[in-house]
Amino acid sequence: MHLIDTHCHLDYPHLAEQLDDVLARAKDANVGQIISIGVKLSTAQQVIDIAETYDHIYCSVGIHPHEAGNEPLACDIEAITALASHPKCVAIGEAGLDYYYDNAPHDAQAESLRAQITVARALDLPIIIHARDADTDMADILEDEYQKGPYRGVLHCFSSGKELAERALAIGFYVSFSGIVTFKSATEIQDVARDIPDGRILVETDAPFLAPVPKRGQKNEPAFVSHTAAFLAELRGVSLSDFTKQTTQNAYQLFSRLPQVTQS
Repeated sequence: MHLIDTHCHLDYPHLAEQLDDVLARAKDANVGQIISIGVKLSTAQQVIDIAETYDHIYCSVGIHPHEAGNEPLACDIEAITALASHPKCVAIGEAGLDYYYDNAPHDAQAESLRAQITVARALDLPIIIHARDADTDMADILEDEYQKGPYRGVLHCFSSGKELAERALAIGFYVSFSGIVTFKSATEIQDVARDIPDGRILVETDAPFLAPVPKRGQKNEPAFVSHTAAFLAELRGVSLSDFTKQTTQNAYQLFSRLPQVTQS
């Protein structure tokens, strides 16, 4: 079974400028499907266009917390819904809270996050969550919104504490790991990754950022998800084949619009 890169940014310059080569390398690395992530409604069509061009690429529509203060439609439920209704859109986001960079007021981030959860719930799409230095507020919002009605989601590029993972898992969330988990300094993240239930773990690149060991320092790309998968398989004491099968099945479970295919 092939790997799925559940989170990357194919519209970003480094990848977009050499997209055919990037996708060829991904295929050679057994990456069969890719989800390219939206971060602004004002650029959503670029992400959608890439997904429309390639059969094995899908996309999300959303507003990154960095953009919550300057995107005019950051909380516009109708606008988000209209774009997310595209048949190749498989998720909402990435949305969330980022108090590390503080590029947007905290209340604006929270309002946009809640608006995107509303759309995710209404369309029965998973929401992709970005959380950095905001664990308690993030967990509180996720739980508060869940009380309003169930919804699905994933903590992407996990770099938070164990408590956020546990509270998100308790409401049915998945947890996705990027190349960060391969860094020698990431012992706490590795401890979390070791204990995530088999049915709730995903892999991603977050390309072009955060290339995993042994590619650290390079521009990341979807092919490199194979290195993260190999590291996590060893960390969790399972074969790479079994880990690939598990994470791919998990991706299909969460991203239910993503068609299930087997590698030719």
